[in-house]
Amino acid sequence: MMKPYIFVSLLVLIFSCKKDYDAPVPRTKWNVFDSSATTSLTINTRSKMEGVYTVTEGADVFGNFSALKWSYTASGKDTTYHLTMFCDRQVVYIICEGKRLDSNILLSGYWRNMVNTETGLARFTISGANSAKLLDNTIATPGTTIITGLFGTGEAIPDRNISLTYNRPLYKAKPLEIVAHRGGGRTSDLLPASENTVEIIKMAARLGATGIEIDVRYTSDGVPVLFHDATLNERLIQRNGMVGPIENYNFAQLRSLVRLPDGEQIPTLREALDAVLYNTPLQFVWLDTKFNGSMQQERALQQEYMQKAAAIGRNLNIVIGIPDKDVLSNFKKLPDYQNIPSVCELTPEDVSAVNARIWAPRWTLGLQNEEVDRMHAAGRKAFVWTLDVPDNIKKYFNESGFNGILSNYPSSVAYYYYAKQ
Repeated sequence: MMKPYIFVSLLVLIFSCKKDYDAPVPRTKWNVFDSSATTSLTINTRSKMEGVYTVTEGADVFGNFSALKWSYTASGKDTTYHLTMFCDRQVVYIICEGKRLDSNILLSGYWRNMVNTETGLARFTISGANSAKLLDNTIATPGTTIITGLFGTGEAIPDRNISLTYNRPLYKAKPLEIVAHRGGGRTSDLLPASENTVEIIKMAARLGATGIEIDVRYTSDGVPVLFHDATLNERLIQRNGMVGPIENYNFAQLRSLVRLPDGEQIPTLREALDAVLYNTPLQFVWLDTKFNGSMQQERALQQEYMQKAAAIGRNLNIVIGIPDKDVLSNFKKLPDYQNIPSVCELTPEDVSAVNARIWAPRWTLGLQNEEVDRMHAAGRKAFVWTLDVPDNIKKYFNESGFNGILSNYPSSVAYYYYAKQ
């Protein structure tokens, strides 16, 4: 039972979570781009813009190469397409929307450096022979497609040149699952949405992810929700006087009284899976089990949403995470547990015991190539977590056989994957 002083504090919500620093997304309003004279880009034009480009101007900020790839966010019958430029300098990306104006192609968006708070507007105008090649049926060839534009700092009007020249197609020879940690990224990395929210899940694909990992806990009345830490705290919620484990509160209390750092509500697992299925192109969900108890509801939702995905022709793989021995024991209590899609972080013997589809060791244990090969020989996959440092990401690409990488910086993983030769 909660102490009386907690109930008193709940009567007055003091949403006063103050950040000492921030990296707000600049307002991308651009009159020419927003005018009624513009039209949507065709799928043909979008697909021809994808590829690995050499950065001929702006390399001091964005690096020497950039991998360009489209993603989408759906909302009912409306779909918004985003072109993300994954860059090889530190953890930098540019996210744009695209439109056509007469014979020109316009790209409007912003850039962000994830290792600090640097951000700014980015605008591109592709015209003449360069736009003609993208708007007709010409196949892109190295050196023939050039994208030029301007970028700036913060809200300032862009005034620095950026130029990219098409080099080669995106690498796709060996599939890789790029899994975004906590639904898309951590709150501490100052993304536009808080971790483990519907809002960050909808952003995950444009940040480079093909899949997400989300943290599942239960309320006191048995509702599965997303929340990483064991307790409510000022790192993850706006200050309101509520403390202690999620499990101490019922869902109605959490929904009405708690706000996350960017103002969102704690979502249910059902709301999160709805967003994945109906709003994003994501194809993989890792349910990181953060509770010790019956897993029947988690299993039921996994089954329900995989069936819903199959019914609408979506390839969506949802796996239940097994991070420790307590969860392993609870997982084994599920009926027919050996046929339930799961990802096991424990020993290869534990992986075999539950017939997990995926083995997921932490990266600090090393490349483990022999064990990875054994997993492949047994028809399983191997994912590694949590890889964030670009040099480590590159090392695992070049020297290991892992099928997936879990990262707080999926944009960095996306660059090294799509730019691979």
